[in-house]
Amino acid sequence: MPDLSRLTPGLRGSAEITVGEEQTAPRVGSGRVRVLATPVMINMMEAAALDAIERLLPDGHQSLGTHLNVGHYAATPVGMRLRATAEVTRVDGRNVEFRVEAFDDRERIGDGTHTRVVVNVARFDARIQNKLKGAT
Repeated sequence: MPDLSRLTPGLRGSAEITVGEEQTAPRVGSGRVRVLATPVMINMMEAAALDAIERLLPDGHQSLGTHLNVGHYAATPVGMRLRATAEVTRVDGRNVEFRVEAFDDRERIGDGTHTRVVVNVARFDARIQNKLKGAT
């Protein structure tokens, strides 16, 4: 088990973009209305979670998203800023839980919870390679 003692509740991270055409629902295939796509909001929430903890992980380790439960409540037009935040709420072994939120220039547009698991990259990559070998 890696030393994850540096991961504690209260750690925070954030991520920010200005919404462009490439982040709209029609462009990512999640709808037809030309506003921020839900998958992009989710990506920003995950990026905020990474910002909160990745620098604190032991060498050779990364975190992978395993669970996400979010709501997307308000539309964000092209040209408006989007800011996502993540706060560690619980650390249980290799699992790290977060409260995530997303805001545009006017309001909170989404929130929820996110869980990531810390993995040894070399072992994870070996499992993926074995999976590929078995896929023939």
